[in-house]
Amino acid sequence: MKIVCTKSNLLSGVQIVSKAVPSKTTMSILECILVDTRNGEIKLIANDMELGIETIIEGEIIEKGMIALDAKIFLEIVRKLPDNDITIETNDTYKTTITCEKSKFNIIGKSGDDFSFLPEIEKSDSVIVSQFTLKEVIRQTIFSIADNDNNKLMTGELFEINDNTLKVVSLDGHRISIRNIILKNSYENKKVVVPGKTLNEISKILSGDMDKDVNIYFTDRHILFEFERTIVVSRLIEGEYFKIDQMLSSDYETKVNINKKELLNCIDRATLLVKEGDKKPVIINISDESMELKMNSTVGSMDEQIDITKEGKDLMIGFNPKFLIDSLRVIDDEEVDLYMVNPKAPCFIRNAEETYIYVILPVNFTTVN
Repeated sequence: MKIVCTKSNLLSGVQIVSKAVPSKTTMSILECILVDTRNGEIKLIANDMELGIETIIEGEIIEKGMIALDAKIFLEIVRKLPDNDITIETNDTYKTTITCEKSKFNIIGKSGDDFSFLPEIEKSDSVIVSQFTLKEVIRQTIFSIADNDNNKLMTGELFEINDNTLKVVSLDGHRISIRNIILKNSYENKKVVVPGKTLNEISKILSGDMDKDVNIYFTDRHILFEFERTIVVSRLIEGEYFKIDQMLSSDYETKVNINKKELLNCIDRATLLVKEGDKKPVIINISDESMELKMNSTVGSMDEQIDITKEGKDLMIGFNPKFLIDSLRVIDDEEVDLYMVNPKAPCFIRNAEETYIYVILPVNFTTVN
């Protein structure tokens, strides 16, 4: 095999697919990126058996073939070569020569025949969303997946399609994040759980361009995202997702309308007094025209008031400040509505159209004087 391509094209492609290279594996071939030019295109592929990424880059194919190269070494070599054309040439013994200007590297590759190719996914009935929308939806929900495997379903996100609505849900036992997106077209109903790792990696690759689309295809076991010249295939998490609708309620005893930025900044200031690892709640005291936020820790105490518009009863309630900050940061509205029932019931942050719903469980606290 012999190919020539620009450094920028090659580096971009290698960086995209390297997101599917496992950090630990007993199969050394999975630590490689496959360069496959047999079909007249320069394809780069990586696969960790759960997540696979394939991208096509521009370049000249002088001699067709394929080679599997150690991903870490390959990426570092390409990254540090001069900004010029790079030539990659292999021989029958998998010796690979990478040259650029006066630099020349010789590394030993592996047979491409041993590589685990991506599963074949039949591309029919794709769901279409813009890159911007998918990137935003992931950003606005990914923070509330669980980071341990005690419950596998909590490490993924529910993608539920109902006619022309895409609902994306994540939860970790303390909070729930929901985004509802109106799609341009109507589709057959579907319900799958996509691993958080897959969504994290996709959001890093997506340009976030409003005018560029992502085609999403589903099978019983896999989900495929196709955009520009890249394909991402991921296994789905098996199992019945939690009955989210049963956890949601429109009942409330107290409704607060508040400037989002003021509330976010205030909670952010309160966390200055919390040492890492300490679980100190921010205590919120809601009365007629103001919300008082208190923080009391071993470092000191803080007390601040914010003007609000309130409906219903006065209330004192405590929250993990990080959970409030995470949700408020991803809401783009200038003002937010908080709905509460009592100090032991969840708080709902949602807009009138319910395009977003954030549910946060309160925490017990002792009253600060």
